[in-house]
Amino acid sequence: MSVLTVRLTEEKHERLKQLAKSRNISLNKLMDELSTIALAEFDTYNRYLARAESGNPKEALKILDRLDGGS
Repeated sequence: MSVLTVRLTEEKHERLKQLAKSRNISLNKLMDELSTIALAEFDTYNRYLARAESGNPKEALKILDRLDGGS
């Protein structure tokens, strides 16, 4: 486990403490959950880019046309 120091404004720090309290978790646990969400979004985006590079744009447009009710 690591220790990370983050500089925040007092207002943001207070709001994060309120959010943690409203969820009945510690501020540390809240930051852990938020970082997990951010990393999941980052990984999803990178997987999307990798698949897009190997995809077929014409085939993708055909699929989108079918979803939009086209032929």
